[in-house]
Parts: sequence; C-alpha cells; structure tokens
Amino acid sequence: MDPEAAIHPGEPSSPPGTAREVLLQFLRLGLVAFGGPAAHLGLMQDEFVRRRKWIDEQGFLDFVGATNLIPGPNSTELAMFLGQHRAGWRGLIAAGTGFTFPAFMIVLLLSIAYARYGATPQGTWILAGVKPVVVAVIAYALWTLGRRAVKGWLTAAIGLAAFAAYFGAGWGELGVIVLGGVCAALALNYRRLRRGTGGLPVLAFLPPVLQSEAMNEVWRLFLTFAKIGAVLYGTGYVLIAFLYGEFVDTGVLTQQQLIDAVAIGQLTPGPLFTTATFIGYQLAGLPGAIAATVGIFLPPFIFVAISSPWIPRMRRSPWLGAFLDGVNVSALALMGAVTLRLARAAVIDLAGVIEAVVAAVLLIRFRVSATWLVLAGVAVGLVRYLLSG
Repeated sequence: MDPEAAIHPGEPSSPPGTAREVLLQFLRLGLVAFGGPAAHLGLMQDEFVRRRKWIDEQGFLDFVGATNLIPGPNSTELAMFLGQHRAGWRGLIAAGTGFTFPAFMIVLLLSIAYARYGATPQGTWILAGVKPVVVAVIAYALWTLGRRAVKGWLTAAIGLAAFAAYFGAGWGELGVIVLGGVCAALALNYRRLRRGTGGLPVLAFLPPVLQSEAMNEVWRLFLTFAKIGAVLYGTGYVLIAFLYGEFVDTGVLTQQQLIDAVAIGQLTPGPLFTTATFIGYQLAGLPGAIAATVGIFLPPFIFVAISSPWIPRMRRSPWLGAFLDGVNVSALALMGAVTLRLARAAVIDLAGVIEAVVAAVLLIRFRVSATWLVLAGVAVGLVRYLLSG
C-alpha cells in the first residue's frame, strides 16, 4: 500500500471538555487574534494542538482542509470545528460566539466613534508592532503542520504546484484547493481506479438564499449579509469585492466609507468579517450592526454543523482521505504564499527583523504562548509610536 495513503485519524489527545471551557478559551483568543486568517490558524495550532492538546496535528489539518471546502470565514469556521470536537454542538456554538464576540464589540465601539467624529481612529501603530510577531507565529505553524501534511514526494509536489498556481499564476483559492484534492485522490488511488473499484464520491454544496423586497432596512441588511456569508469562498479580503458590489455600486455607501470599514476590520482582532458590524451600524444603528453580524456569521454555523460529522468518515475513506491530504497540503501552500506577502509588508526595517526573530526563538526554544507574543507585539508597537511622537 502506498504510504501516502495511510490513514491518520485525528482523535482527541485529552478528554472531552465543556462548552464553558471552550467559550472562555475562544473569548481570550478573540481578543488577541490580529493578523487575518493565516495568523488565526497559527494561534489556534499553538494553543489547541501544541499547548492544550485538544486535538492532534492530523485532526487539526483535516479541519483546516474542511474550512477551505465550505463558504464563509475560514478562521471562524476552524474555531467552530475545534469547539465541536471538544464539546459537541454546544462547543461549536461557544467557539463561534467566543471568537467573534470580542471583535464585534470592539468594531461596534469604533463604529460609534466613527459615526460621531467622522474619522477612522488611528491604530496603525498596533499593526507595526504586531505584524512581525504574526509572521513568526504563522511560519512556526507552517513548519509544524507541514511535517504532517507532506507525507511523501507526491503531496510535496502538489503543495509546490499549489503555491506556484496561487502565488505565481494568480489562481483563485478555491480552484487551487479543489484541484489539489482531486489530484491527490486520483494519484493515491490509481490502482483502485484501474481496477474499477471504489467509486468516486460526489460532493455538492447548494446554499439556499432567500430575499424579499418588502422588508425594512434591518431585515434587508440581515438577508444581504446572510447571502454573502453563504456564498463567499476564499480569504476575508474577498469580502471587499462583495461589499463593493452590494453597497458602493448601489450608492448606499461611499468608497471612503468602505475603505474606513475595511481599515477598522484590519485594526481590530478577530475575523475581518466583522466589517459587517461597522456597515450595519452606519446604515441602521445598533439593530443594523447586530443584524449584519448575525447574518454574515449564521451560514458558517450551519455549514460547520452539517459537515463536522463527515470529517472523520472522510479520513477513513481511501478516496476522501486522499482528497483531504491534497486539500490540506494545498491549503498550507496558500498559507505559505500569504505569509510571504505579509512578511514583505510587515518586516520592513531592522526593528521588525529583530522582533520576528526574537518571537520565533521564544516560540521554538522556550515554547512561549503565541497569545503572549502578540500582546508583547502590541506593547512594542505602542512604545515605538510614543518614541516617534
């Protein structure tokens, strides 16, 4: 049997927990989750695989792969998968709520300030200190997860091809992910295919979207963002294109308001999808903020709840297990491309290089929690801001 087709089920490494435990852990993580989906993945890998041992590396990788196959915010869906794995359906709800609630509250407060003062609060100094740390966290997660995902020359080749297709040729994320999975499934099951055994599985995702024209502004906001949450693939930055079409092209928002909404989403921890909170508040106050936030995050809760029971079964199937292997290594290749782009933008001076290297050493040699490193990055950014002023 081809060694790359070996099955490595992701069984939990510690006893099941409680929804309260899950909620508290993800509330804490949501307060420091700067840097976008790739950084969030690194933080969760450090916290729940390396430190708390809620799940092993293979199980974590399978969840990462699954988030790339369903619409919605990848890092939030990964939190939901981990919460469900730890504490069942209550854990799923607790993880999704805990991870998004801090960002919702912070963005809501900034939205109120924006509406009152008409300007985006200054916060770029935080990113200046956090980004080099984030690069180190992501790189460390890539190294540890990559050793599990690359199971031989074939998966290594698929990963390199996925990196080249995304970073060099500009292919879309979903196309790279699915093609990597299909290539792995066909290559690793070549003998079965020749014998005509083990039929090919068919996966279909049909998210229903219902809208009505006779609804008030709050209800329309909910439906608009629910539609976006149900069909949006890729990183959170793909959200910008959807928002432009829904709100700027229709004259509901100005380009500057959209830019300010995205800027606030970038300057706050947690998922970029909380940009919906800002837009909802500007258009319909607090009810609009709540409706937009619930709307964009509700479909991912549903998709994760439906798909979560199938992940272990996929791993046990020769065809779907191989498909997951291809998806996993392709997802890490995309993460590597994002990390490279982030590093080029974040580590731009000697201070940034030193900060990234120190963070990497503390992670690898002294096993310092990535959460504390991110908080230290915030402090460094604040000190540099005060010294520059």
